[in-house]
Amino acid sequence: MRHPDSPPIAPDAPWLAPLAGFSDLPFRLLCREHGAAVAVTEMVSAKGLCHDSPGTDDLLATTPADAPLVVQLFGSEPQYIERAMTALLERGFRWFDLNAGCPVRKVVKTGAGAALHNTPDLLVDIAGRMAALAGPGRCGVKLRRGWAAGQDNYLELGRRLADAGTAWLALHPRHARQGYGGEADWSCLAALVRAVDVPVLASGDLFTPEAGVRCLRETGAAGVMFARGALHGPSIFARHSALLAGRELPAPSPAELAAVIRRHAALAREHLRERHALLQMRTIVPRYVRHMPGSRALRARLVHCRTWEELDGLVCAFLLDRPQQ
Repeated sequence: MRHPDSPPIAPDAPWLAPLAGFSDLPFRLLCREHGAAVAVTEMVSAKGLCHDSPGTDDLLATTPADAPLVVQLFGSEPQYIERAMTALLERGFRWFDLNAGCPVRKVVKTGAGAALHNTPDLLVDIAGRMAALAGPGRCGVKLRRGWAAGQDNYLELGRRLADAGTAWLALHPRHARQGYGGEADWSCLAALVRAVDVPVLASGDLFTPEAGVRCLRETGAAGVMFARGALHGPSIFARHSALLAGRELPAPSPAELAAVIRRHAALAREHLRERHALLQMRTIVPRYVRHMPGSRALRARLVHCRTWEELDGLVCAFLLDRPQQ
């Protein structure tokens, strides 16, 4: 059951997942314009925040339009989590998430991220401390199935986390050792829904609006969290909600896609440092057009792009000057 102080959680309230290197302020704002109900920051190191590590503050940049916003923390040392939480609460942040799902080596080697599956008592302790500091309804946890095949512990952890005050659970139903390989096992989502009395957000292989709707119907999850699907185009949020309402919105036309890229570029220029903004756009534009012939060649050209005029020219040539199909 959803707590009244939780952020919106519903089938037609899709979330933008925390995406390291991508879910910065411009991308969050863009996704909100296309129907994302909630956005989660890139994962923030609790220890880095306490020690004023370079770049940590950039991850927390926000505006009034960027709401509701969930800050995702990672770490394995309770004292740093508590200090980070206290600092964030003082800055006015309201909702939080604990990353117990990241499988990247530099994270798990510190005992954080998905490695917390190997220390379940520590995971539950940290989550309980976060919930106590933030207040009821304001903290969630992102989980995996477990560390490796044959080591599933997401059901036991889910029950314990709910008992410790966690207000929602997000499950990516792969093992940490899988990374993003193989297929997400949605039956695990259905099992977790049955096992706990807090909302479960579905994650994993939700690349299209149709997949999001199918996942909800097959698992009974309370909502969906789009990750790589959002990187393929922010229209996935509006198209998902429309599909749930019995309407089907078409995929963006090349002209509409060009408009999305231009809007993203404008937001990046407004909210990021100039050099970083251009690098970010050079990285994300190929994801928007990955399904189109010639996208690899465009990626190669973007690598050498040094000005906004060059980027816009490449995008226009690729999308607006295409032969009509």
